[in-house]
Amino acid sequence: MIERRPAGELGRFRNDWLNARYHFSFSAWRDPARMGWGALRVWNDDEIAPKTGFPPHPHQDMEIITYVRAGAITHRDSLGNEGRTAAGDVQVMSAGSGIRHAEYNLEDEPTSLFQIWIEPGSAGGAPAWGARKFPKADRSGAFIPLASGRADDAEALPIRADARVLGATIQADDTVVYGLAPGRHAYLAVAAGAVELNGLRLEARDGAAVIDEAELRVHALEDAEVVLVDTL
Repeated sequence: MIERRPAGELGRFRNDWLNARYHFSFSAWRDPARMGWGALRVWNDDEIAPKTGFPPHPHQDMEIITYVRAGAITHRDSLGNEGRTAAGDVQVMSAGSGIRHAEYNLEDEPTSLFQIWIEPGSAGGAPAWGARKFPKADRSGAFIPLASGRADDAEALPIRADARVLGATIQADDTVVYGLAPGRHAYLAVAAGAVELNGLRLEARDGAAVIDEAELRVHALEDAEVVLVDTL
């Protein structure tokens, strides 16, 4: 089963510095049919105006993965961590027993990103943050783990959940394949370009919720970039 979630039908929020689309219920936008997908709870598509951002605010018991599509985001938190994550790279914050953080676009251009929240396998634990570069050339033609709770995904940023966040860049007319184990949920979003997922067309910034599909075949109709979450 694959359910397409067109970008134009996602939840929306806009103010003078943030233009957001919500794949799942978030903040004041509520859709009882879209409260999550397995352990995946939030997938926000944010565009943040230059020299603005999210002031300090708390989180607890959530794995928060930020995939930057354009521009860069600067993170600061109550543990003293600070870092700039640029387009194509990823940061992970394990909120654990509690953490406060801020995220700012300090650039001279808008920053666009996916922010993905996954429920952890257990509550509590010491909070943590980390970031890593993932050159797009290294994930050309294949799904590469970006953040993962699996020990064998040694190059991925660690998360405290039975889940994987993967990225792929696909040249036009090429296909990448991902095997989905029984009982697992997958959610795919198109960061750029257009693809067919098992024959279903998806445009840029569309999402697709997947279950009971043993194999995901992503065929690029034009040069494309996709992000995939595989979780219980």
